[in-house]
Amino acid sequence: MAPRRKKIYEGKAKILYEGTEPGTLIQYFKDDATAFNAQKKATIEGKGVLNNRLSEFFMAGLTNIGVPNHFIRRINMREQLIRQVEIIPLEVIVRNFAAGSISKRLGLEEGTPLPRPIVEYSFKNDELGDPMVSEEYIIAFGWASQQDLDDIVSLALRVNDFLSGVFFGVGIKLVDFKIEVGRIWDGDFMRLIVADEISPDSCRLWDVKTGEHLDKDVFRRDLGNLTDAYTEVARRLGLMPSNATPMTKPTLIN
Repeated sequence: MAPRRKKIYEGKAKILYEGTEPGTLIQYFKDDATAFNAQKKATIEGKGVLNNRLSEFFMAGLTNIGVPNHFIRRINMREQLIRQVEIIPLEVIVRNFAAGSISKRLGLEEGTPLPRPIVEYSFKNDELGDPMVSEEYIIAFGWASQQDLDDIVSLALRVNDFLSGVFFGVGIKLVDFKIEVGRIWDGDFMRLIVADEISPDSCRLWDVKTGEHLDKDVFRRDLGNLTDAYTEVARRLGLMPSNATPMTKPTLIN
């Protein structure tokens, strides 16, 4: 019988376990879906399998273009080996089109193109509802330095360029997304890398032609079946057989 693994952390969509090598963790993707700061919850079969494979695809793509991230390798259908990082307590949001909270704050119609990609920050705190914070707050409270923020913006915009191109190539508009950033040390030298995940859970994705939602808004707004939406994203990216049908358990291509 395999020894019980030590659980390091459990969030709304993932569990982190102690890794098999020093400085690593095992990231397990759950089938749980939450919205509105976990006020709406459901278990959606196959979601964790899809997000594991999709996040692997995007993180490996970032590695290939020189954008540092925590991904090492996928272990199985639901787990991947990642570098252990010190997470900066911010959600880094990049917006290309108005949707969600920015539409409400500024009275912009959803889908309005923004003048340029906008980077904004939320303080990671579920009890407070992840409030939006300014750079002034971030520096004053010591969550990150000005140099860190400059590096974070650079990382976020490189991720945006990569994801926008990949999605547009398969007929999907990247409306916005969020990433997390962590610190790692090479001796005395600290650097920042992309962490957490990149999946339809953390992106707003619309079909270029129809505007159909292919992201977690399907769950948030009761727009259909979430697994179907994520399966369609995986199919377009070539991660599933082209004849994959909705409402079936995901069978992903290695």
